[in-house]
Amino acid sequence: MTARTVVAASSLAVALASAGCLSFYEIAVETPIQAKIDVSSFQRVLIAGFLTGGSKSIDPNTETARLLRSQLRSKSDLRVIDAEVLLLGEEMEKRRGTPAPSPSPAAATARTERDVVADEVIFTDVDYWKKLGAEYQSPLIITGSIMFTEVSKSGVFSTPQTFSDPQGQVRYAEDRTFKDMKGYALTPKFIFIDGRTGAQLFTETYNEERLYAAGQNVPSLSAYFEMMDGLLPSFLNTLSTQKIRGSRIMLK
Repeated sequence: MTARTVVAASSLAVALASAGCLSFYEIAVETPIQAKIDVSSFQRVLIAGFLTGGSKSIDPNTETARLLRSQLRSKSDLRVIDAEVLLLGEEMEKRRGTPAPSPSPAAATARTERDVVADEVIFTDVDYWKKLGAEYQSPLIITGSIMFTEVSKSGVFSTPQTFSDPQGQVRYAEDRTFKDMKGYALTPKFIFIDGRTGAQLFTETYNEERLYAAGQNVPSLSAYFEMMDGLLPSFLNTLSTQKIRGSRIMLK
């Protein structure tokens, strides 16, 4: 339920209650959402590693692998394999015969979206993923690409505001102000591969963005986790049925 909806519903409920017409109460609800793919034939899952590009302020490959492993250990029936995170960007450099000048993860992230898209051909290399799967007893393999970039924008931004009118009723309005904003954008593509055959089972891409006042100092790693937190429920729903929790206002 959005802030606009909550405020509007609350205003209506307060108006009706004050008029002596109705009373209201809030109840919790859960909505099950079925898994996007059937993984019942797998017992193990390998978070292999990711192609990365954009800002050098964090290492999206290591951070994403660590985060997804932690989430799957606590919220999935699959056994998570502990293995060294693959450096797929370096693998592609080796294939082209032009090794990267530095093996450090930070240097590996200094790549453009065009570079990452060009290297995504590795995800169609069935033999490569089948061989990797054979090393780990044919698990479900999760890989993909991640773009993490710094962004800046200027313009008129709307901020929801609530206030009480002279009668004491809660009202809703938008505060429109010209601002200079800066922040981060995150575009992860998750690819699910059958470790028995090397074939792709499912692919999903997300786009998240967080903007902050130009004078506000938000660490890049904090913004990364904030954005990942917003898409993790959908990621987990790929593998298992999830329950979306919310609330409804009931009138009587």
